Amino acid sequence: MQQQGNRFFFNVDWITVLIYIALCAVGFINVYASIYNPDKATGFDFASSYGKQLIYVITGLILGLSILLFDGRLFNVFAPFIYGATLFLLVVVLFVGRNVGGNQAWIPIGSFRLQPSEFAKFGTALLLARYVSTFNPKFRDIKSIVIAGLIVLAPLLLIMLQPDTGSALVFLAFMFPLYREGLSGYFLLIFLGMIVLFVADFLVPTYILILILTTIGGLFIYNNRRKQKIIFSTVLVTIIAIAYLFVVKIAYEKILAPHQRSRIELMLGLKADNKGAGYNVIQSQIAIGSGQATGRGFLQGTQTKYGYVPAQSTDFIFSTIGEEWGFVGCSVVIGLYIFLLLRLINLAERQRSTFSRVYGYSVACILFFHVFINIGMTIGIIPVIGIPLPFISYGGSSLWSFTILLFIFLKLDSNRMGFI
Repeated sequence: MQQQGNRFFFNVDWITVLIYIALCAVGFINVYASIYNPDKATGFDFASSYGKQLIYVITGLILGLSILLFDGRLFNVFAPFIYGATLFLLVVVLFVGRNVGGNQAWIPIGSFRLQPSEFAKFGTALLLARYVSTFNPKFRDIKSIVIAGLIVLAPLLLIMLQPDTGSALVFLAFMFPLYREGLSGYFLLIFLGMIVLFVADFLVPTYILILILTTIGGLFIYNNRRKQKIIFSTVLVTIIAIAYLFVVKIAYEKILAPHQRSRIELMLGLKADNKGAGYNVIQSQIAIGSGQATGRGFLQGTQTKYGYVPAQSTDFIFSTIGEEWGFVGCSVVIGLYIFLLLRLINLAERQRSTFSRVYGYSVACILFFHVFINIGMTIGIIPVIGIPLPFISYGGSSLWSFTILLFIFLKLDSNRMGFI
């Protein structure tokens, strides 16, 4: 028993735990500031959002520390059941979920709203890690790629049905752990190419893009005219790329909601709507810019105090940090995230277990996608797709799911000298 206690206290990476606590503290302070009410100034008003956030932080820490008491091998054993449970909740929310902001993504449980898409991330990470560690796929054959793809696509498609495009896009982060385990770099190039063509399809006439793609393909074929396999592959890729241009147009018109189309058009500069779809981002930019170097001070932000930025305690919480704490405060928060991500990658690399390594990289990539997209949309370089800033944005589902995601890996790391 004493040996187990020592292993619990000394093998856990407490530096990562301290970063987690620091980010949660930053979150509570700025949630408090974003919805500050002088008539209810106490942080212990549990009927208010900041009072609830304090409960989420405390229970989240208890939840995280409780995970450290489990046997790490259980996460490998129960990975399929956890994944199945999250898929079940994603199906349930389509029938009994509450529609908020056009997304039917929350299951009401009394005064609390459970968001299954947040918990699906660690469920998917666990099953993907189990698949790679059990079958040791080299991702050189179609079967391995298809199985891994189905594990990721199942929750992604269910989330798209809500529809919650932002949460669904985060599942693309799993491509990078697979790349670390042997997935060809061509898939990353294809992913990058899809993004470039998606943007170009709005800025350049389709017939010109088809001409450019055909010319590039023709030149490549000419330079490899004696290699039949390369010629066939080039023709196939060119046809798929041209077809993708039309798929983008159809998806844009038929799948994306009007507000999502407006956000894309605003980001690409195709239209201006300062009082409509672009209002959130403009007010967020004003708030961040007004903070200048050191910020206006705690509870002194005018944009924050008078509620000019919608969803400022959730998706746009970074604008509160920018206004009240300035460039220095933003740099500290971003620095904490960078330190956390680099530490997670370092911890993942030192794992002796494939299961732990794949899961660790999944955690790092999910957090990176959330941080990059959330901060990017608050400063106007990425369309507003509505995903939280990890450990900082208001919300129980978000905070608890990120806590579970992180502390499972901390538990696996504490047991790295064994094999899971």
